Amino acid sequence: MSENNATTTATQEKKAASEDKTVAPSTRAAEQAAGREVARRDTGADRGRTSIADIVVAKIAGIAAREIDGVYDVGGTTERMVGKVREVIPGTSVSATQGINVEVGERQAAVDVSIVADYGVAIHQLAAAIRRNVIAAIEQMTGLEVTEVNVTVHDVSFGEEDEQSESARRVE
Repeated sequence: MSENNATTTATQEKKAASEDKTVAPSTRAAEQAAGREVARRDTGADRGRTSIADIVVAKIAGIAAREIDGVYDVGGTTERMVGKVREVIPGTSVSATQGINVEVGERQAAVDVSIVADYGVAIHQLAAAIRRNVIAAIEQMTGLEVTEVNVTVHDVSFGEEDEQSESARRVE
């Protein structure tokens, strides 16, 4: 190898290291040799700022919580009653943020999820599954670190028996 080529290679390595401080040069070279794309963390300081509204994080958390088997409904009693009223009004639907409260900072988010569980489901396992799904969804879609997901179980549903008993009480 000529001295000129060695100098050029060293200069290129220094330039790559200075452009991407999140990956060490040796790690970066190994990743590139393996054929994988090296992701660079964009701090955004020189290219602008990204703001994610609380409502966006709440919708992501609400959808992620509803995806878990064993979640009968999301929200406390009052929120669920308002949701039932919304269902019957034409042109409206149940809010994706029903039963979800979030606090969003610049880099972190904390989530509170209120649910009604299906009868027979292990509640501690259900809560753990909700936490995992909510954390994964928020971190993947927003890049925010989720510091905590608090799950509150307000009630247990017996399925169709609950719905039949509610309609029977209304008829009496």
